[in-house]
Amino acid sequence: MHAAGSSHEDELRYFAERLDVSGYVGEVNTLDGLWTSRVTSHIPLRAVSEHISVAEILPAIRLIHNTIRQGGQPSPRLAVAGLNPHAGEGGLFGSEEDDVIRPAVEAAQEEDIAASGPYPPDTVFLRASRGEFDGVVTMYHDQGQIAMKLLGFERGVTVHGGLSTPITTPAHGTAFDIVGQGVANPQALKQALKLCSQMLNPAQRGQPT
Repeated sequence: MHAAGSSHEDELRYFAERLDVSGYVGEVNTLDGLWTSRVTSHIPLRAVSEHISVAEILPAIRLIHNTIRQGGQPSPRLAVAGLNPHAGEGGLFGSEEDDVIRPAVEAAQEEDIAASGPYPPDTVFLRASRGEFDGVVTMYHDQGQIAMKLLGFERGVTVHGGLSTPITTPAHGTAFDIVGQGVANPQALKQALKLCSQMLNPAQRGQPT
């Protein structure tokens, strides 16, 4: 996109501009019924802690809550990951969990969102993959993306959340490295099309692939 002259951070911001959406938007990924969103996205890792605040975390929690409901789950259970190892270990490894993440979770609970945490980032996806949670809110890009892609790289879907119309894409990206080789796996594209159709037409939710 940048090589073609786009000045947008990513495709989501391009979509938001084209659809004249000025509210909060964010990427939500889903795989086999498990969803994840992130507070920060395409920024350097060293800048993440500067962007972790209640004002940034709470909208990310709301976004995944609303997106999962749009996808067909009326009462999603959400886990919020910590930023630091062991979710800060009571302040030993950082204070973001106590200072901003837990207050954001409590604010979400006051809005009747079934959110809990912060949980240690190294185990929260293990618990979610076992069915304890429907969605996980992470603090930065790779905290969730690595886990989801390990769980199913060729099946994951990205939902561009917060837009006025559903837009979904394969979570694995464009795969420029295999263009023209005839080896691409279309499963993620099929899942993206199916999910987008379900989000546009609630009557299709729960139908077989």
